Amino acid sequence: MERISQHQFVTLGAAVLMGTTFLPVASIVTLAGSRDGWMSVLPGFAVGVPYGLMVLSLSEQYPRQNLLQISEMLLGKWIGKLVGSVFILVTVYLGSLLLGQVGDVYQASIMPLTPLWLFYLGGILLVLLLIQSGIEVFARFSELVFPLIVIALLQSIVFSIPRIERGELMPIMSEGVKPIFLGAFKVMPFVMTYMLFLAVLIAFVPVGKREFGQLRRGIWKVVFMVGILDMLVVLIQLLVFGPTETIRLVYGLLVLGKMVEISRTVAGVESLFMGVWFGAAVIKIGSLFFAAIWGLETIFGLKGSKWRAVMCVVFLGIAFMYERGPSLIIEIGFVDEYLIMPFVSVWIPVLWGVSRWKKAQSGGKG
Repeated sequence: MERISQHQFVTLGAAVLMGTTFLPVASIVTLAGSRDGWMSVLPGFAVGVPYGLMVLSLSEQYPRQNLLQISEMLLGKWIGKLVGSVFILVTVYLGSLLLGQVGDVYQASIMPLTPLWLFYLGGILLVLLLIQSGIEVFARFSELVFPLIVIALLQSIVFSIPRIERGELMPIMSEGVKPIFLGAFKVMPFVMTYMLFLAVLIAFVPVGKREFGQLRRGIWKVVFMVGILDMLVVLIQLLVFGPTETIRLVYGLLVLGKMVEISRTVAGVESLFMGVWFGAAVIKIGSLFFAAIWGLETIFGLKGSKWRAVMCVVFLGIAFMYERGPSLIIEIGFVDEYLIMPFVSVWIPVLWGVSRWKKAQSGGKG
């Protein structure tokens, strides 16, 4: 089985966690927390630290096993298969919706006349190519794309500074800490989606006491690196647009891209930004595709190119169900908040708790 390095673990994890979150995050947290929403981003992402450490703790106890295999060992065969079935359903459904979002974003921004099927087909073929090439190639692709995402985001932030209105953040915490908690709750599904990928990625990490120590530090790096970047994205949009417009502009970062001017010679760099975003979307969709095919193999023993082709057809079919932007955004939010977050937030702590209890029981018998 392939293995990825500690550096690849961090970069791939950061790219998956970042994914496409930097486009809607400002609208989401501002709707929940108003002008204080930017302060909720980092606390929301910080939830990923204890969950990530629990996953690594399980991996350390059961090396080279993914979380679905560990579920069958700890919870029993049938409960493990039930959990695995839910895992497959949510990863396939969310991945398909994000594939649909690729077409929606491109049609709404820079390529309104291009047929949707072309975006869908191009996206899923690239995802399939990366996954067929193996986890190491997928990790290397993320090492190439993630720095470009960071550069593009920082560019949009820095060149938007002349347009900020400082008064848009005032008054700070006028409604107490409640808006911050509400905003953090809206951010947590991003972290839980990353945990779905981490659930299968742990089977490909190096084993050993020293290596697990490095991976734990890697979890901290991933969570806070992405959390800080997304916080800055929300902050700059609030300062430029104000709370009302930030809520209305679901893809406000693309609007910032149209407003960017560099020395009065380069303007409207949203096309370049969209190229970077496409890479980020491929990584996010690819992580869910990867998780889904490993779920099929682990739970039902279905593996090989034939089943990966079937998975591509399923992704395309669901993507075509939600062609209209508003319904697509609503459905993604529903899946994130009411399916993935409850499932992952219960599944991982229960597994961790059962493993600790069994370990204590075996130690007591010894």
